[in-house]
Amino acid sequence: MRINHTVRVFILISFSLGSAMAQTATSRIVGAANTFLSTLDQKQRQTVLFSFDDEKQRARWSNLPTSMVPRGGLSFKELTSAQRAAALALVSSALSQRGFEKVQQIMEADEVLKHNEGSNPGGNPMFGQDLYYISILGTPSLKDPWMLQFGGHHLAINVTIAGERGVLTPTLTGAQPALYTINGKTVRPLGQESDKAIALLNALDDTQRKQAILGFRLADLVLGPGQDGKTIQPEGLKATAMNERQRAILLDLISEWANIVHESAAAARMTELKADLSDTWFAWSGPVTVTPGKNITAYYRIQGPHLVIEYAPQTLGGDPGLPVHTMYRDPTNDYGRKPN
Repeated sequence: MRINHTVRVFILISFSLGSAMAQTATSRIVGAANTFLSTLDQKQRQTVLFSFDDEKQRARWSNLPTSMVPRGGLSFKELTSAQRAAALALVSSALSQRGFEKVQQIMEADEVLKHNEGSNPGGNPMFGQDLYYISILGTPSLKDPWMLQFGGHHLAINVTIAGERGVLTPTLTGAQPALYTINGKTVRPLGQESDKAIALLNALDDTQRKQAILGFRLADLVLGPGQDGKTIQPEGLKATAMNERQRAILLDLISEWANIVHESAAAARMTELKADLSDTWFAWSGPVTVTPGKNITAYYRIQGPHLVIEYAPQTLGGDPGLPVHTMYRDPTNDYGRKPN
């Protein structure tokens, strides 16, 4: 696939940004942003740059294909190999190693989907790596807040950089297909989000399970695209009703989203969420069993004072759990709105 060549170029660019050990995370991200911008011509720069307070662009993300919900910025289709590599280096700089790997697997799944589905009736592809967009809101800065957006079908990464703070919410990670095989290897981009959740459910006793499992089915994200600013009441089992081992599994599950962002921001975020744990809830809706090696077909939600996580599998053609939608929000600080 074409991304393999791009990733090779991206690795070379990453080395040119200097030693990560000698830089703060913010300086590394700003350097990667400026390197990417330097590869663009004037028209491309005008297309990729937005005002930091552009509310319309902030909310221009979705799990749907870009032909259904247009994105702002530059698509990979419009970029040369070198520009793509610089864009990927920028995205990578803002994320952890595992977070960037997850992004690559989601994009790879969309490429698999493109080859499986072919073109739409009009002859234009609806899926694939060419249809992922990058944009920058504000001016990359070591002190002033600015934002990186990257995404397309089943992916919306929104990272606000404010000094040494990095805010990943709201971010949507999904996958279609949620399980695929490439080069003889089975890949589940959101496999840990499934496996750790069923491990938590199975660790609960009967009384806890009755509290955690909702008496109704939820088919999709409640606070997904277009739901900025909305809130919901916590439901299910409160972490104070869990034992130490169960709470550790819950924190580990939360980390699958919190640890997508670069490591220093992730560490600060996990500290915040651990402090909130006594007021955090876990709710489950749907089947309570899973086929080994496959994804769960149940919805679940984790909710705390500064956190809403949703996992919502879909069903297509009788194949349950394909695709998967997930949402990661901070109701107090989406888009980094909370003042320093």
